[in-house]
Amino acid sequence: MSRIGKNPIAIPAGVTVEVKDAVITVKGKLGELTQEFSDVTVKIEDNQVIVERSSDYKTERAKHGLYRSLINNMIVGVSEGFTKELELVGVGYRASNQGQKLDLALGFSHNIVLEVVKEVTVETVSEKGKNPIVKLSSFDKQLLGQVAAKIRGFRKPEPYKGKGVKFVGEELRRKAGKSA
Repeated sequence: MSRIGKNPIAIPAGVTVEVKDAVITVKGKLGELTQEFSDVTVKIEDNQVIVERSSDYKTERAKHGLYRSLINNMIVGVSEGFTKELELVGVGYRASNQGQKLDLALGFSHNIVLEVVKEVTVETVSEKGKNPIVKLSSFDKQLLGQVAAKIRGFRKPEPYKGKGVKFVGEELRRKAGKSA
């Protein structure tokens, strides 16, 4: 039995969960998310969501924990939300935003201008003597991760000096340079 899949998910106050056919809909103060599911059954009992599977086939065992995690992320997202912070490490690396337009100076000949989807809110923090930070927040964890990965992909951190776009708190594998 899946250790993750058999844990029930508590539904906090202010969140409504509906299961219709093979689609689960979660509504909260921050937004609304839907997810299709297959090979498992989803029940709502005593203010809890329970994910069960009918047999022990490999595909059903795999999806049991998956859908439980996805539903949990949806419930946490619409009630609390998620945030990711990216740090720009490098001389002359800058970030600014006007609304949903993120303007990044990452050492290329031109600035990179990214139009961020409306579900993700963007905020940039630039303090003197510190690396610029891009704060992303959303109720959709998957979309937030995609946007953060796209921004990180513009200039991945390199292993020698650590320059590039990295997540705050991310540990980088550093290499020694050339020995003289």
